Amino acid sequence: MQLWLKLMRAPLSAKLGMAIVAVNVACVVFAPWLAPFGETEIVGQSWVPGFWGADVQGAPATWLGTDHLGRDVLTRLIFGARNSIVIALVTTILSFSLGITTGLLAAAMRGWVDQILSRTVDLMMGFPTLIFALMVLAVIGSSIPAVIGVIALLDATRVFRITRAVATDIAAQDYVEVARLRGEGMGWIMRREILPNAITPLAAEFGLRFCFVFLFVATLSFIGLGVQPPAADWGSMVKENSAAISFGILMPLFPAAAIALLTVAINLIIDWTGATAGGVHDDH
Repeated sequence: MQLWLKLMRAPLSAKLGMAIVAVNVACVVFAPWLAPFGETEIVGQSWVPGFWGADVQGAPATWLGTDHLGRDVLTRLIFGARNSIVIALVTTILSFSLGITTGLLAAAMRGWVDQILSRTVDLMMGFPTLIFALMVLAVIGSSIPAVIGVIALLDATRVFRITRAVATDIAAQDYVEVARLRGEGMGWIMRREILPNAITPLAAEFGLRFCFVFLFVATLSFIGLGVQPPAADWGSMVKENSAAISFGILMPLFPAAAIALLTVAINLIIDWTGATAGGVHDDH
């Protein structure tokens, strides 16, 4: 009930963000039932505009038209939501699991453990993220597990930095020292003392990192190293239909708009939750 009341009191921007996220989640879960055609099914000629390609009954043959191969764009968008969002979510979860674990270890154990982990992260962050990913994927291949693993490893360095910074401040608190004096093990201190008090900033960071990973996956797909055809992905959809712009056909704008809308929606939710957690309330 309290959660429902909190959602009802959310500002309009946050409600709009939640609505957009809900639509995308529905596409992820129910893609085979929501899509009017198969993911790779060819339904007409190339780049047929939506709403103008009506059938004999007068109903539009395709809502958003067809792509460069004659596949339904709406169907590709729905299945693309599943591929793009699930890959980004799994990658973010993996990066946070690795980054939080190593960050807590560095903050709690300090000494040579902190030095080794921090210097390793500094070395990895010295390489431009995109260039590093391109080099690794060019060597090991651009399969989905490879993409997830490479991006998760790169993003874990950012998670490590913020986790270590937050956890270091918490580890200096009196209640953590009391736990050490009681003889509690390092694992217990990290799980029961440090991590619960670091949840709020890490939760906000999770949303931000998800947006970064989501856009990074779309970038890799756009340059041909992300999700491979014929699987649908919003980044690759922009790339595949980019030539349509030269003919005044707006087909590439649909997946581009989907990427932008989801990113903005998540940021609207993060802004609201961050303001609420910080004690700032805006009901307008």
